[in-house]
Amino acid sequence: MDAAIALNRFGLGARPGDAARLGRGAEDWLAGQVGDANSFVLTRPDLPDSRQAGAALMAFLAERRERRQANGNANAHAQMNNQNDPRQLVIRLAEVAQPDVAARVERALTTDNGFAERLVYFWCNHFTVAATKAQTIAFIGPFEREAVRPHLNGKFVDLLTATTFHPGMLLYLDQAQSIGPNSRLGQRRDAGLNENLGREVMELHTVGVHGGYTQADVTEFARALTGWTIVGPRMRRLAANAQPGETLFVEQMHEPGARRIMGKTYAEGGREQAIAVLRDLARHPATANHIAVKLTRHFIADDPPPEAVSSIERVFLDTDGDLPSVHRALAALPQAADPALKKFKSPQDFVISACRMAGVEAAPMRSIAGSFQMLGQPIFRAPSPAGWDDVSINWAGPDAIMKRLEWAQALARRVSMRTPPADLAADVLGADLSETTRTAIRRAESAEQGLTLALMSPEFQRR
Repeated sequence: MDAAIALNRFGLGARPGDAARLGRGAEDWLAGQVGDANSFVLTRPDLPDSRQAGAALMAFLAERRERRQANGNANAHAQMNNQNDPRQLVIRLAEVAQPDVAARVERALTTDNGFAERLVYFWCNHFTVAATKAQTIAFIGPFEREAVRPHLNGKFVDLLTATTFHPGMLLYLDQAQSIGPNSRLGQRRDAGLNENLGREVMELHTVGVHGGYTQADVTEFARALTGWTIVGPRMRRLAANAQPGETLFVEQMHEPGARRIMGKTYAEGGREQAIAVLRDLARHPATANHIAVKLTRHFIADDPPPEAVSSIERVFLDTDGDLPSVHRALAALPQAADPALKKFKSPQDFVISACRMAGVEAAPMRSIAGSFQMLGQPIFRAPSPAGWDDVSINWAGPDAIMKRLEWAQALARRVSMRTPPADLAADVLGADLSETTRTAIRRAESAEQGLTLALMSPEFQRR
């Protein structure tokens, strides 16, 4: 595989000199990252864990209750209760999640393990937890660092279980409030079943919308999931030693009885019932196909070749969902080395790869966060549980391209060019750089204009 293809298609974008350092070792560079747990680890002393996120959430909720009690104005009450108020979200994101934003961007700009980091982004998007609810903001970073990153060198079933029961997911998809109607707690409270997590695990995370499940299966799975919640003020009464923000199984909330899901009966088993369902969903043939389509769509083409999908599907099934094996097979696909550029960069891809090309290793978080917002992909704020779209039609509209041009011009004005833009483009894009684009960059009236042309070239806009 050409070094530029490995760095740009499978990584986060080449930096000056990366292709030369990689040389003919592209395959080894890709394969070496996927089975090494250290490739995925992200640690910094200022990053909160789930317990600290839980404490921040409890403080936020307490403050909100106090304000409601102190202010009887109906409009103020309605605004405070609106979890999607952008002002509230921005404030909380900046205060609570800023260290995670900074750590993620710093890693993206400086890492030598671009394939590993892109895999983190892919799987975080697959198992989306977004800061579109006040309750989830503090948990976005811990979710990525505790549920996703540590499990990318293991089995899919373990990744699925970790993400499903992480407090971030339990809050995001409202599972923390789901109570079995016939459970001991459900019989005493005016509360009921919430099907969000059960539905999204089946539709988005495992078998897919065409995986053969029915609405009855969703409801039964939701019943199996009851009892899984997080520690908050009320739950601490049922588990005195548990800490805020921890995942907790509360037997008193669990819907009793056996469940029948996708043709299989699961005996009453308390906390183990939902785990058993997840194990079977993780190993279902429809899950293998669903994952294979999404991986090849992300890394190969919007309309992935059927033979590529079938190849990844077979590896998934043959290895019991061993993720390093699946990821290595993905990089080894013949279509992966095809020099034809097929994937249009998302705003996140564009910003990160542009900064890497320009040699930017650090940037103010406000500037980076503003860039993602301006280009339509605000960090940690996917619009739905389905995550960000992964096809070019959603990112390549005329208005979006104009915004990219404005952003590219602003970056070109701010960076100090040590290498002529034409040479820089040749270094970063390698054989992908056409003679037409090279000539246009060389004829630019200034280095600023040359860098802008390089960033907006068809070759750089795709990976």
